[in-house]
Amino acid sequence: MAAKFFEKLSNNYLELLEDKEDYNVIINIGEAPNVKIFQAHSAILKHRSLYFHNELKIAEKDKNNIKTINLKNISIQQFEIIIKYIYGGIALLENLEASFIFELIHVACKLFLEELVKYLETHLIESNAHWLRLHFDRIYQKSFQNVNLLILQIGVMIFW
Repeated sequence: MAAKFFEKLSNNYLELLEDKEDYNVIINIGEAPNVKIFQAHSAILKHRSLYFHNELKIAEKDKNNIKTINLKNISIQQFEIIIKYIYGGIALLENLEASFIFELIHVACKLFLEELVKYLETHLIESNAHWLRLHFDRIYQKSFQNVNLLILQIGVMIFW
């Protein structure tokens, strides 16, 4: 029988994210003058996201052996949720508007975070059915532009 201690592990990785030592990746989020710098660890990023795996392969190291990735089309708030998911396996969605969650789904798709995408799709359908109905055309068009949004596509068709 195996014991599982995922909560403590998750907390330790979130602490690692906050620790300003031993990082080897800088991620710049947003566009000037609203840029936020996140310090991260390539080993975690490349194993949790195919997007980061691919980006880290081609990113050049600076004189301090640090690689830089620029993500201009992602908001700081979106990336804070994404990076906490990557490190700690958590996604805090309380008090987030449905439109924000819908856009977050597309960011998670871009970063190849399949597990998070499925969770966000399900959450949006279960918690924001009214919003989905009100914005049916937009949801329908954007969700069918991405073959990976199957749960949302089915959910939208049910509301039709």
